[in-house]
Amino acid sequence: MSKSLHELLALLPEAQVLGEAGQKIEGITADSRKVGPGTLFVCLTGARVDGHNFIVEAHKLGATAAVVEKDVPAPEGMTLIKVTDSREAMQVIVPFFYDYPGRKMRMIGVTGTNGKTTTTHLIRSIFMEAGYKVGLIGTIHILIGDRMLPVQNTTPDVVDLQSTLAEMAAEGIDYVIMEVSSHALELGRTAGCEFDVGVFTNLTQDHLDFHITFDKYRDAKAKLFSQLGDAHAVKAGKHAVINLDDASAVQLLQHCTCPVITYGTAEQSTIRAQEVSVKAEGVQFTVTGPFGHMPLQLKITGMFNVYNTLAAIGTARAEGISTAIINKALEEFRTVSGRFELVDEGQPYAVIVDYAHTPDGLENILKTAHQFAEKRIIVVFGCGGDRDKTKRPIMGRLAAQYGDVVIATSDNPRTEDPVAILADVEAGIKQGLKNGKGYEVIIDRKQAIAKALQVAQPRDIVIIAGKGHETYQILKDKTIDFDDREVARSVIREMR
Repeated sequence: MSKSLHELLALLPEAQVLGEAGQKIEGITADSRKVGPGTLFVCLTGARVDGHNFIVEAHKLGATAAVVEKDVPAPEGMTLIKVTDSREAMQVIVPFFYDYPGRKMRMIGVTGTNGKTTTTHLIRSIFMEAGYKVGLIGTIHILIGDRMLPVQNTTPDVVDLQSTLAEMAAEGIDYVIMEVSSHALELGRTAGCEFDVGVFTNLTQDHLDFHITFDKYRDAKAKLFSQLGDAHAVKAGKHAVINLDDASAVQLLQHCTCPVITYGTAEQSTIRAQEVSVKAEGVQFTVTGPFGHMPLQLKITGMFNVYNTLAAIGTARAEGISTAIINKALEEFRTVSGRFELVDEGQPYAVIVDYAHTPDGLENILKTAHQFAEKRIIVVFGCGGDRDKTKRPIMGRLAAQYGDVVIATSDNPRTEDPVAILADVEAGIKQGLKNGKGYEVIIDRKQAIAKALQVAQPRDIVIIAGKGHETYQILKDKTIDFDDREVARSVIREMR
């Protein structure tokens, strides 16, 4: 795939061009390590790295032109394109370079604090059951049909995303189902994507290190729904699917300029869950809507998964899929990696690994465990470094409130001191402790998991929260291999 530099410059009429503008552009990137012959290198000014410092290196690797927003000297033979904002320029030219692949497929965007991964996988199962070829972009992986690719961010940057979408379009994908993070919406990573269905799961405290206030966090999520009514859309049949039970639904509905399907337990919901029964082996409920009544018996559990399922049903109905297909796909669905995932090595107690890393996420899984707990709930959890500090004591309090034994440990400390992170967590644990309950702080995560399993008794439930599907741990100076599930299995085997 290539475009002439003249074609790209036509999209940037205010740009100042210094040098030759007739060459062919064979690729675009903002990462100097990915530069090859004929590349257009976009210099972004980041919080830690400034792309303008890598122009010479990019030129040596084959970049023939660079987009800049600062006055920098050009290497001999390299064209500079001076713009006011390099990031905005990239968002304009990259989708064009890849021929707007997001316009060639139906695109479903799922946003919210919790539930995005499970909801996207539920939707994928339904659409595959309906006979469509489906692509998925999310936290765990990228799927093109059944082919799996790794991911770096929940929503890739605009270059990686458009490149992936172009690959999906070339392979005949009908539907792209995508987790859309607030960061992606705020930073324009989804530029050039034309979504056909926007799904809202819920909104609770998270990412305030980036958004600063909850209102700004909500406003970022709302951008997905504002885009559904874009006057420049080339596809018809847009829908918003909104969780009416969530407190932010009122504000998000104000951003919807297309037909809306609401879901929840409230009577006024378009699609409603009734007669909910949560058990360890799964959840059973009846869905009512314009289509009538649909009884469901799922192999996933928890009230949070009732909501995830309703979101998937609303999406499928928006795209005209029959209730018979929806029912079959949902009742055959199994758990998503790292989402309330059971670790079974024949031990006499339950071990559950979950990605819950927000107050709401942790509360949801602990409430679910309470619904079928026979004896104690043992909680192992931590909070990530370089992220919203205000949620740490909240999560500590919730763990103490719902857990019988609490073990606070390190998560992904990143550049922060794990001791300082756990001091914030411990302050909340002390607030939530009740008589007879105990807690420990064990910095080493493997030791913390081992301690929880050593104290577990028959019919207890051990919850290991925070990392879920992750197979690594990010420390200050390195990233190490670490998988909560494998660590738990290994410890259980050693204890025999």
